[in-house]
Amino acid sequence: MDLVATLLIVLGVVAVIGIWFVSMRNGLVRLNVRVDEAWSDITVQLKRRADLIPNLIETVKGYAKHESAVFENVTKARAATISGAALADPTKAAEAENMLQSAMKSLFAVAEAYPQLQASQNFLGLQSELSDTEDKIMAARRFYNGGVRELNTKIQVWPNSFFAKGLGFTNRAFFEVADLAAISNAPEVKF
Repeated sequence: MDLVATLLIVLGVVAVIGIWFVSMRNGLVRLNVRVDEAWSDITVQLKRRADLIPNLIETVKGYAKHESAVFENVTKARAATISGAALADPTKAAEAENMLQSAMKSLFAVAEAYPQLQASQNFLGLQSELSDTEDKIMAARRFYNGGVRELNTKIQVWPNSFFAKGLGFTNRAFFEVADLAAISNAPEVKF
């Protein structure tokens, strides 16, 4: 009887450990897929924005033919945001985003110098779509960062931390702002 009871206890412990292990691994797989899906959402929105920018540039070019350096900077920055490196790595994507944000500020500064352009329905429509796309990118980034937070937490908590790395799960990088100084001060609004 003692041998049977011991065997049943050992089998019960092995079954509990096995169920826990499978549950932990499946949870990590689900979170990993969710993070991949969220990154894909970001790349879709970045592509949408990249498709809008040439139309915006062409519209502004019609009014400001002598501002070629601004257009070249925006074009280079746009290319950087949809490059393979930026679409594969959140750190490189954040760097490209900062470069694009700076270039777009220059483009809109040029646009402000041309009142006829500000009144153009084509320009206003493109500007509205670009604003909507920026909102979607921000939402996709939040979703991605939330997934990364959950995945990284699950990888790092005990006892998962003993097994996660051995199963090939590693911490993922957050999609963060690279230039914290740019957002640390409130923008000045002058009328």
